[in-house]
Formats: sequence, structure tokens, C-alpha cells
Amino acid sequence: MTNNNLQGTLVLGIGNDILSDDGIGPKMINRIQEEGKFAMVEMKNVFLGGLDILDLVRDYKKVIFIDAIKSQFGVPGSVYLFTPENFKETLHLSNFHDASFLTALELGKQLGMALPSEIYIIAIEIVEDLLFSDDFSPIIKSKQEDIYQEILVLLEGLIL
Repeated sequence: MTNNNLQGTLVLGIGNDILSDDGIGPKMINRIQEEGKFAMVEMKNVFLGGLDILDLVRDYKKVIFIDAIKSQFGVPGSVYLFTPENFKETLHLSNFHDASFLTALELGKQLGMALPSEIYIIAIEIVEDLLFSDDFSPIIKSKQEDIYQEILVLLEGLIL
């Protein structure tokens, strides 16, 4: 269902910021907001996935997720840009206890929900997502500034 009354852009940082690298999405959003970048865009941090995401993204024209990814052969600190068409499973948009992100999107479409016409996933390859810590793993910490700058470039291209 296409709705011309949709709101603008929403950027969601997904992750748990007390589980080491898993919190990279929310921590990047916090820094972006602290620096006053992209003030015209709504930004939120959440720790959920699956069907819960539908309620957050409905009624927006464009949604950009920032989430962690932990792939078998990925290089820690790599930043990827996905769309639903080429989506790789990130840590929170792929929830074993809930519907996957793609399944939730399909369900939302079938229910006639006003879903975004543009969806992007910025995924950061991480190392540690099970250790209780509010700090990044050493390798992600050493690449934190490069990751942040890469995210800013991606967001600039997607938002402006």
C-alpha cells in the first residue's frame, strides 16, 4: 500500500549498548545526535527486531537501520550497505525468536500497512556481541573513527 501522507526519514540504531560491539548502532546514533548532524531527520535507538520493527517503521517514506553483523568471513570494522533485495542477516533484524525482518516486511505488505518505499541497512562487521561491556572490543575500538566516518558518508548519500 502506498501512502502519500507518509512522514520523512527515520534512522534506527539497533543493538544493546551494554553488550560490547553489539551496541555499535545506538552508539553511532548517539554520536551523530551529539554532533548535531542530520538534525532534520528523526533518529532513535532500539533493541528489538522482527515484527516489532513494523510498528516503528510504518508511516515513514524512508528508513535506514544501523545494526551489527557477524558473518563467517567478514573483516571486523567493515561497513556494508544493504537493501531488502540484497539483505544479509544482521544481528537484530534477524531474530531467532521472532519473524525475520524480510518476513515481517512481507507480512506488513500483505496486511496493507503503509511501509517505507525506501529501506536501507547499514551493517557493521563486529567481533563481540555476548560480553557485558559498555566498551567496544579492541579491534572495533581501534576502527571506531573510520566506521563513524564511513557511516556519515553513507547517511549523507541516503538522506540528502
